[in-house]
Amino acid sequence: MKNILLVGLGRFGRHIAQELHALGHMVLAVDQNEERVNRALPFLTNAQIGDSTSEAFLSSLGVGDFDVCIVTISHDFQNSLETTSLLKELGAKLVVSRAERDVQAKFLLRNGADQVVYPEEQMAKWTAIRYTADHILDYIEVDDLHAIFEVEVPESWRGKSVGQLDIRKKYNINIAAIKQDGHINVNINPDTVLSGEMTMLVLGEYKALQKYFHL
Repeated sequence: MKNILLVGLGRFGRHIAQELHALGHMVLAVDQNEERVNRALPFLTNAQIGDSTSEAFLSSLGVGDFDVCIVTISHDFQNSLETTSLLKELGAKLVVSRAERDVQAKFLLRNGADQVVYPEEQMAKWTAIRYTADHILDYIEVDDLHAIFEVEVPESWRGKSVGQLDIRKKYNINIAAIKQDGHINVNINPDTVLSGEMTMLVLGEYKALQKYFHL
């Protein structure tokens, strides 16, 4: 369990609050809008209504006591930048800030952000891949070169074992897990036989996955 400071309770911030709550973390959220704070209260350990660009206000929260500070302010980049900078100046251990464009990311990283997230860009990429590839059910980007895809078992693989197919050597792809009937099995071995009732979580270089699964 971690202690999280969440700054901004717009749509993205509220979704993060929900996920953090489900994972059992303690979340203090900050927003200037009382209505947004009230909507998110069921998912928060505590909440404050206040201006995150005020050094006195942020200082009163004990910024250095939080494991992670997440800045999700949208539509006001100046406020996001000032908040990010103040958090770092006040001793925040880890600051993660939202950006909508590369130029914003550069400014945030130069002014206190340790990490930057692009929710719109990441969701756009996921949607484009998910709904234009016939056999892709889900997608996670690991880094610039690698990804994890949830895919249907190709017809030519069905009824054969992982060892018979020699997937890692032939395709440079690793099967990380198999999903069947809502259950995930990560104990994959050469004797594991693949079927059409399964889906696979495959890990590899994006180019290799793209080539084999026709993205």
